[in-house]
Amino acid sequence: MSDAPLLEVRDLTKIFPVRHAGKRKELRALDGVSLDLHRGETLGLVGESGCGKSTLARSLLMLETPDSGSVRFDGVDPTTTKGADLLAFRRRVQMVFQDPFASLNARMSAGDIVSEPWRTHTGLHKTSRDRAARMSELLDLVGLRSSDAGKYPQEFSGGQRQRLGIARALALEPDVIVCDEPVSALDLSVQAQVLNLLNDLQQQLGVAYLFISHDLSVVRHVADRVVVMYLGRIIEQGETESTFERPQHPYTGALLSAAPSLDHERRREQIILSGEIPSPLDPPSGCRFRTRCWKATDVCATALPPLAVDPVDGGHTAECFHPLGSQEQELASSQAG
Repeated sequence: MSDAPLLEVRDLTKIFPVRHAGKRKELRALDGVSLDLHRGETLGLVGESGCGKSTLARSLLMLETPDSGSVRFDGVDPTTTKGADLLAFRRRVQMVFQDPFASLNARMSAGDIVSEPWRTHTGLHKTSRDRAARMSELLDLVGLRSSDAGKYPQEFSGGQRQRLGIARALALEPDVIVCDEPVSALDLSVQAQVLNLLNDLQQQLGVAYLFISHDLSVVRHVADRVVVMYLGRIIEQGETESTFERPQHPYTGALLSAAPSLDHERRREQIILSGEIPSPLDPPSGCRFRTRCWKATDVCATALPPLAVDPVDGGHTAECFHPLGSQEQELASSQAG
């Protein structure tokens, strides 16, 4: 993994104007998000629905324009690029979607689906012979057959359709692939096959993944580092093993303690969160998580928490006034294991 980040995000903010109960309000989907993604790395992104994961992904793909903050991709700010430069950026950042059927055009054959990106990005594989040869290579690369090129999406299984989606994402030889819940719609046995495929492709091609998932066991299996989001903010991030073994933020600890476990005695010791997730239209002051946190005190309502640093791993940090103690960390990590 290179020391210099391929993708640098600093203090990214995205606000959507909405009308609620007849009043104009602001939905702060992203609120000061900062992260790095290195070449050849898998960065796991976790959090409950509505925390801002999809908005962050769309902002990194330049499908949403951030309101403030900066994004630098390979040293260039894609938010200021237009025309051919923006097209060149989008070639280097691709996406694999959650639903392998809805994301594919049912009226197009597998070969046409893989080849379609070359109609827009005309600099790659200019001749029909080159395109046909590369299409066959890509199908083979993801575990399909070149003879499958004439089939339509409905003729494939779910796992095969997701392989086809991965082949399409690889067609433009990207540096980064955003994987949005790429295995959540698949059976468990098929999930493992697709995850192994993604890992093999990363080892072979050096592509980096931003891997979005609700499944903590999947994230632990695939990610080098983990980012935890809550109500538009990154509240914890660090190396995967450090985050799973020594969670610092109470929210991360609660997520890990709720993960499936074969040890039913320990499973009953799950950290139970009280209260509902606050509305992103009216988030709590100070720490966003304080209204559900069993460790919250008056100071948690007054300001954004400082960064708590894992004493073992200085690169593992959490936004928290009252980070978890060793017993709470042990409880959480025992469930995630």
